[in-house]
Amino acid sequence: MLNEHQLPNHIALNVIARVLFTSLFLISGVTHFIDIPYYLSLMPEGFPGGVPLILLSGVVELVGALLILFNWRPRLGAWLLFIFLMPVTFVCHGYEMINAQDEAVRLMQQAHFLKGIGLMGAALLLTQVGVTHKGTTD
Repeated sequence: MLNEHQLPNHIALNVIARVLFTSLFLISGVTHFIDIPYYLSLMPEGFPGGVPLILLSGVVELVGALLILFNWRPRLGAWLLFIFLMPVTFVCHGYEMINAQDEAVRLMQQAHFLKGIGLMGAALLLTQVGVTHKGTTD
């Protein structure tokens, strides 16, 4: 049986993992600036903040993802993404999942909610272990 010191630890896998994990946040972060009406539609009616909150969340997503992607302060990047994901998952997707009138919309929001929970777990894990590779530090 292999122990953890015998498992492969390849820099290519490290880079691929960072690209895969951050791609969602990079694309979503950009769309926060180019499709503001869409993000307004995701917010519960009467939720304060509106456009400034959408723009701020886009910045947080982009900065967090870039810190992880380039392995420069990835734990900080992971905290930023975790902090971003908390309200988005519970306030936007959770609210819509509970209050959707249409079953198809409810199921779509449930999928987004569960995805958000999983991403929060991954981000929280990165806050603890970082994305270091053989002797590098974060």
